[in-house]
Amino acid sequence: MAYAPPENIQEILKKLPAKPGVYIHKDKYGTIIYVGKAINLRSRVRSYFHENVDSIKTSRLRREIADLEIITTETELEALLLENTLIKKHKPKYNIRLKDDKRYPYIKVHWQDDFPKVTVTRRMERDGGRYFGPYTSVWAVHQTLDMLRKIFPYLTCDRIINGRDERACLYFDIKLCNGPCIGAVNREQYRAMIQDLMDFLNGKSEHIAQEIEQKMAQAAENLQFEKAAEYRDQLTAVTKVTAKQKVISAANADQDVIAFARDQGDACVQVFFIRYGKLIGREYFMLDNAEGESDETILSDFLTRFYDEAAHIPKEVLLPSEVSEALVIEEWLRQKRSTKVTITVPQKGKKKELVQMAATNAQDTLNTIRQQWEADRSKHVQAMAELQEALNLPTPPARIECYDISHTQGTNTVASMVVFVQGAPKKSDYRRFNIRTVTNDDFGAMKETLTRRFQRYQESLDGELHDASQIGKQKDTAWAILPDLLIVDGGKGQLSMAVDVLRAFGLEGEVPLAGLAKQEEELFVPGNPRSILLDRRSQGLYLVQRVRDEAHRFANEGHRKQRSKVGTASILDSIPGVGPKRRKLLLDRFGSLDGIRQATVEEIATVPGIPIEVAEAVKAHMD
Repeated sequence: MAYAPPENIQEILKKLPAKPGVYIHKDKYGTIIYVGKAINLRSRVRSYFHENVDSIKTSRLRREIADLEIITTETELEALLLENTLIKKHKPKYNIRLKDDKRYPYIKVHWQDDFPKVTVTRRMERDGGRYFGPYTSVWAVHQTLDMLRKIFPYLTCDRIINGRDERACLYFDIKLCNGPCIGAVNREQYRAMIQDLMDFLNGKSEHIAQEIEQKMAQAAENLQFEKAAEYRDQLTAVTKVTAKQKVISAANADQDVIAFARDQGDACVQVFFIRYGKLIGREYFMLDNAEGESDETILSDFLTRFYDEAAHIPKEVLLPSEVSEALVIEEWLRQKRSTKVTITVPQKGKKKELVQMAATNAQDTLNTIRQQWEADRSKHVQAMAELQEALNLPTPPARIECYDISHTQGTNTVASMVVFVQGAPKKSDYRRFNIRTVTNDDFGAMKETLTRRFQRYQESLDGELHDASQIGKQKDTAWAILPDLLIVDGGKGQLSMAVDVLRAFGLEGEVPLAGLAKQEEELFVPGNPRSILLDRRSQGLYLVQRVRDEAHRFANEGHRKQRSKVGTASILDSIPGVGPKRRKLLLDRFGSLDGIRQATVEEIATVPGIPIEVAEAVKAHMD
């Protein structure tokens, strides 16, 4: 059935202005579910309501849109600022955001005080304090401070400092405070030490190490061996901290290097912090709601989310690819920094290597996190137990198979079969089906898919029974093992058709079955007219969503490949003198249509079986 927006939305779409601004999508309850900005509101907002949308996320979003609101602005920068404000206020569920939407910890130096303390905070305020971070781990912050305090013994007590106390606290005795309370140092000396601490956090450590070394040598020369030992310990601490700081750029470089990795709807952004030419730290950030978004959107949204809260805006931001809003974001960052900020996409040299290194780190981090999730047996066990109870299954669904259909207006239809075992994807058992028997018929496509799947199951049984050569051979588990839960994407209609297929193979009642409706993520099971809604925060729902999303992804990926093959074939087959055989020869030699376009007539003619007149026709057609 063709998609049509609600009538109230259609009226709004007719009157959209071609101006910059912010658009706000709301659900039937009036809750804001997405906030976006646009250079041209008319063009951008209408794109959500086209007949076909490429993104699964956009498709889900628009099914929930019951109303929309627009706010025009004079400039793109105003639109960016307004979008940021609204996202922070309303936290729309479909906007890209840092995972868990939590506030990250910072090191705060209370510089506004006469005798500044150093603390950990999750909230930056305009109070005269100096902030360093963010860090993704509070543990990492405290570890850093424990080491820094051995070098810069700052105070932590709540005393009123006047320099006239008779007795210092324990921290003075163990060399973790330099005793301003008893006048061991005055205000200027204490603040000079804190300034050194801030310089150190910013990567300026050479002069600090040199000063400590000089003091140690002077104390030793004056026979102050106990004092010299204190400086020696401080120097050791400096060495341990600076060992993690690599000199990788020009001495005055002030850069953030940003790259990201994504896989199956997850996205991990890695940020390298370079100050005074040194890599002083790196942090990663997991993103929510990145599924289906373009790389450019992920980068652009991360930049605005991250630097809206950042303690420091660098002179230069290095990115792996272009963002169309770079000039607007640069202007916004310039206002925050009060000096020029440049966004750069390096093409070669050291900067390019830094971006590649950040991308590698992002991929490694993402792989580790995904492995941790997949290895977390307790969550998987809980998810399977919740599904068993909710769907009244005989056993926990250790093996789940999910099926989905993808096509473009009924053409190039591809079905996917994805398999999760013990709550984790088993990609070796994934399969795709190019639909042969029907066009523009999702029910027929699903019927063909399940029929072929269980035919293969039947064949695996027959092979075991009748072919002695199969004894002792490992089964193809994609076909030979029945699922503990079979999910078809599509709700009641697809469920009924799936029941018919299982009945035809004598498997009705043996293979537990559920249909997943897209609208509210409702589950339907045979014999129960009412839908089953899993708890919105349950591990069971999260597992179903992961399985469903993976089936979507795998089907769409297969459909794109099929569509690409058909497109390539149709272009080459339309050239006089080129048939299937010569088409294959050309693609084998040049790899793609672009490769053929870039080849000369002489190069094309060197392909065995391609005469010069055909090569000339190919070149003329491709140009």
